[in-house]
Amino acid sequence: MICSVNATVCNGTSCLVPSSNYNEILSLALSTVLTVLLAMVMFSMGCNVEATKLWGHIKRPWGIFVGFLCQFGIMPLAAFLLSLAFQVQPIQAIAVMIMGCCPGGTGSNIISYWVDGDMDLSVSMTACSTILAMGMMPLCLFIYTKMWTDTDAIQIPYDSIGITLVTLLIPVGLGIYVKHKWPKKAKAILKVGSIAGAVLIAGIAVVGGVLYQSSWVISPSLWIIGVIYPAVGFAFGFFLARLVGQPYYRCRTIAIETGFQNSQLCSTIVQLSFSPEELEVMFSFPLIYSIFQMVFAALIIAGE
Repeated sequence: MICSVNATVCNGTSCLVPSSNYNEILSLALSTVLTVLLAMVMFSMGCNVEATKLWGHIKRPWGIFVGFLCQFGIMPLAAFLLSLAFQVQPIQAIAVMIMGCCPGGTGSNIISYWVDGDMDLSVSMTACSTILAMGMMPLCLFIYTKMWTDTDAIQIPYDSIGITLVTLLIPVGLGIYVKHKWPKKAKAILKVGSIAGAVLIAGIAVVGGVLYQSSWVISPSLWIIGVIYPAVGFAFGFFLARLVGQPYYRCRTIAIETGFQNSQLCSTIVQLSFSPEELEVMFSFPLIYSIFQMVFAALIIAGE
């Protein structure tokens, strides 16, 4: 019998080969790349924020307030109700809830531009929801996930989530400063950030598919939630904005901001916060949501 060169014990009839740590190395690499690319995306988002216009919306916060109600009121509640209605596994319900508690994504700013929305409001909403998520995301998770975490079978790592959110405020703040000091350079950085965002989604899908292959073997209910959930965000965001008398172009903006969650942030939090065993059954949902929020965004653009 010929033993592997990696064998630690070989007696001629059997050999002992140490277990491969390939997945551990790949998981560490994925966590590192996710963190770096997400920081780049958030930095580019900051480069799209003009401090004076942001302050103007804060002084007249009606649009931002409606967006806040949608982002941290409607979306977490919808995630909770959908998880209950389709009776998904508790750990998968946690993934749906994390997605529902995430702030708006930078892609919403691009979509708002393409549909002639209120760009200043879009950027201001994204920036404010990212800042407010530092407190609202842990609070919403605490309120809505108690029925799945009270048994102690699942622990939500609030410290890891909080550290991730606080850390992301640094590149956002730096981006706002760069926009203020060097507006022309900020435009170039914004383009690089958009590319980084696309690379981030693709990288998550490819590497996550290798690492957590069984995460795609899921019940149809999770795919159905992935279809319904962004549609709920877009629809309720639009109708709530219309209900309070916002003009049509702002209604579109608030709808896009509500339905277009920061799926890159969700994937990063999930990857950094949960064990490989838990990731096997929860990692795919942020990608599923990302796919269908892009589909609905494309339909909105096509309808213009």
